[in-house]
Amino acid sequence: MSETPTPEPADFDTMARDIAEVPAVEVIVTVAVNLMSAAAVKLGLTEEGDQYKDLDEARKLVHALAGLLDAGATEISSFHAAPLRDGLKSLQLAFREASVVPDEPGKGPGEKYTGAVFG
Repeated sequence: MSETPTPEPADFDTMARDIAEVPAVEVIVTVAVNLMSAAAVKLGLTEEGDQYKDLDEARKLVHALAGLLDAGATEISSFHAAPLRDGLKSLQLAFREASVVPDEPGKGPGEKYTGAVFG
């Protein structure tokens, strides 16, 4: 009978020091990219296609991304914000295309922050 080694407890002081060294811009952009990636999976835009498609979950992720970009745009500079906004618009358009019953203009995910999105 073999024993499974127990993981060592997390060293929270080390983790706090590590995160303290990361600039806020990098944290915001990383979170935005993670939201974009998760939304793309939930929209069925990955190689697996419809296997993980879930428009309700995608709506939440796209809306959260739009809110983050709206709130953080002045903090991350246009150098970082512009490509993230482009990605957001692509996700919003993909959501609109994937919806059986499309939202009214201005009512889609994140459009509260971005305004109506058209192709």
